[in-house]
Amino acid sequence: MAAIARRPLEIPSTAPMVRAAWPALAQQCADWAEAQGVVLRDCIVLLPFAQLLPLAQQAFAARGGWQPRLETTQTLARALGPAAVPAPTQLCGDAAIDRLTADQLLRAQSVGAQWARHDPRGFDRGVAMLVETARALVQAAAAVAPDRRADWWHSARGVLAPVPAQGARERWLARIALEWAAQAPDPATDRLYRHRPGAWLAVQAGGSDTFVESLFAGAAAQGTPCLVIDADAPDETLWPPGAAAPALAVCHGFEDEAQCAAAEVLANLAAGRRQVALVGQDRLLVRRVRALLERAGVQPQDETGWTLSTTRAAAQLMLLLRAAAPRARTDDLFDWLKTLPSGGTDAVERLEQACRRLGLARVDQLDGLPPGSPEAEAWSVWRSTLDRLRDQRRPLAVWLRLLGDALEACGAGAALRADEAGRAVLQAVRLDDRALDQPLWRETAERSVMDLAELTAWVDEAVEEASFQPASGNASVVVTPMARLALRPFEAVVWPGADDRHLGAPPAPHPLLGEALLRALGLPDAGQRRLRERQLFAQAMRLPGLTFLRRRVDEDEPLGDSPLVQRIRLELAEAGRPLAPWVDPRRVVELRPTPVARPAPALLAALPARLSASAADALRDCPYRFFVRHLLRLREDEELDDEVEKRDYGTWLHAILYRFHAERVPGDAEAETARLLALAEDEREAQGLSQESALPFAASLASLAPRYVAWLHARDADGWVWRAGEQERRRPLPALPQVELQGVIDRVDRGADGRVELIDYKTGSVDGLRRKLRRPLEDTQLAFYAALVDEGEPAPLQAAYLPLDGSKALLPLPHPQVRDSAAALLAGLGGEMLRIRDGAPLPALGEGSTCDFCEARGLCRRDHWSGV
Repeated sequence: MAAIARRPLEIPSTAPMVRAAWPALAQQCADWAEAQGVVLRDCIVLLPFAQLLPLAQQAFAARGGWQPRLETTQTLARALGPAAVPAPTQLCGDAAIDRLTADQLLRAQSVGAQWARHDPRGFDRGVAMLVETARALVQAAAAVAPDRRADWWHSARGVLAPVPAQGARERWLARIALEWAAQAPDPATDRLYRHRPGAWLAVQAGGSDTFVESLFAGAAAQGTPCLVIDADAPDETLWPPGAAAPALAVCHGFEDEAQCAAAEVLANLAAGRRQVALVGQDRLLVRRVRALLERAGVQPQDETGWTLSTTRAAAQLMLLLRAAAPRARTDDLFDWLKTLPSGGTDAVERLEQACRRLGLARVDQLDGLPPGSPEAEAWSVWRSTLDRLRDQRRPLAVWLRLLGDALEACGAGAALRADEAGRAVLQAVRLDDRALDQPLWRETAERSVMDLAELTAWVDEAVEEASFQPASGNASVVVTPMARLALRPFEAVVWPGADDRHLGAPPAPHPLLGEALLRALGLPDAGQRRLRERQLFAQAMRLPGLTFLRRRVDEDEPLGDSPLVQRIRLELAEAGRPLAPWVDPRRVVELRPTPVARPAPALLAALPARLSASAADALRDCPYRFFVRHLLRLREDEELDDEVEKRDYGTWLHAILYRFHAERVPGDAEAETARLLALAEDEREAQGLSQESALPFAASLASLAPRYVAWLHARDADGWVWRAGEQERRRPLPALPQVELQGVIDRVDRGADGRVELIDYKTGSVDGLRRKLRRPLEDTQLAFYAALVDEGEPAPLQAAYLPLDGSKALLPLPHPQVRDSAAALLAGLGGEMLRIRDGAPLPALGEGSTCDFCEARGLCRRDHWSGV
């Protein structure tokens, strides 16, 4: 029985640390093999990861003579034979299959089936935790020699046997994960235990490998020489003595950090450094850095990739599934249509405009489009695609055939196959030809029955689990994780995301296993994960030209230095050295000021033929707003949603009150209240509002109805009679008869003494109405309606707002001297229209609360005016 030899990597102290490592390693391996009496060609040298293989091959080739076999544990396992084919229901390592199998395992138990019915989202999280735990257990078991593995599984069952008072469900899931993992096929790395080289050698960089330790222990017990060359730091210090101090850039925010990182990479390239590492610590940030580098003509080689769900191809597939859902919104439909190769067609634009005009917020309402119209014809074509995905329970294999047919029918299938990310999406969801050659997948897909919502969730999970790695770019810039920095001859390292959230933060807890259970099962606990991160970080500190970057805040959350960067700062301070100063490499571009003045356009064409109360209000509030709305006739697109807004409530309430008065037969308060509520239900159905969406306003009406009837009966007693409602009135503007005033008056009442009162229903703020009426000439709406009625109305005229919100008795807010206000309004409005006709400017005022919610704010450039 031989012992495992352990030697530190011996690098000459005068040589550059990483560049000298590989010649020293090659020589050290050769010297040890010679001392053991083993021919070097019969030895196997295991490296931590595949990117080190070409570096080791170059070093041994430069040394000359026989070379050992250079492998990682995974490349060697693949070279020794194919992996075992998993049986149905076995854990196979394929995310798409494993999640389906885990779902079936849980649903097969009564507790799991009940959980899935009562808490679908929680059940889905349980499935994800089950898969994660089972994979971790399989990985831990693989590091145990095959002849001792049965005992390890028995011991693990004992660890998980007790059921705690709290966390019983988590323990139940962990035990299922254990049994599922125990049934997995033997790992491919078991072949290494049976392999008999002349000697085993391994390079350790970033901490020990439990599998390698187990492999070497078994080989040494059988007399095979084994050597571990330890390339990690000999002590707990992070900063190697004699190494250059890193720099730290503290940026303002996300975009500033991305720009600084990209500029730092470009500056290193401009300085002649041929290999620059961009560390993918913050994946989202690095994607932005990559985009900035590509804009500058640099295409990095990406070793990390990104989640497939973030690609345009995955988004297109998910949008199709959401558009096919039973309660899909028309917004979902247009989001999908606009991703198609023909998405920008006039037919799509016309259909969208028709939906906004008609208020069609759900896809199932599109069958109500006028028959024979171009919009209806276009919708019938797209509906035929969506009908293929009609919601019902089907086997996943059937769903995927229908999904593939739908993609082909809409033209997206060919586009996805022509795109690199699209091909990855098709492969992830098994829509490519290779899926047909996988018996395990075919059986699992036939066995998994789901509805459309479950299919959508499965596709979402599949593209979320998969990673997309684009084609290799320029090898001078390599995007890589911290774990793959060790022993690589980078000439500079740019490290964004060096903050206390992304680097050196406390590890996330395991979802099912506590720290004590992790240690008992041989899985890495929080302490071991922190140690490995520290060892990998120490490896990175050996590289030259190291620049850390972080931002001060992430959205609203403040960020600080990474704990590891803080430790480097302290170690440097003990040596009497600071961090290296960082100089922003971004170029300063001087821009000549271009002040933005307030716009003041004049009339471009004819005056509007009609003016409403809102137009008169817009002219008073801001002439530029009037110019945009009523001279240019610009409008914001209506939102395509089925949420009932305050405006919808007002429309509904006006219709209810009009019908109530038009059909009213006076009765007692209880009967009239019931009649009012019954009409509300009729109008809700007539306007296509669902009970769920209208529920808040139905509750408001239930409170309003008795108060309204009480106010109405008091008004009846005072001799007032309802004469008209929702009455449209028009009259010419006296100063300019070609301009017509028009409006719809909510209610006209006549008193017993002949007085006429105009009533405008209001569901807004009472305080705002009171403020207006304290200065009657500032109130446009009632004065405008009075002007419409005043012509030809000899009877005394009055007007009032009737606030309907609140919980107290209804109290009208009268407009004092409304006839005088109407006359003043006509005179002022006539004068303004004459000046506009003659070319008077219509300036943007930019004052008061009008700007806060003005849709024209982007046109007038209010936020960019000079001197404001």
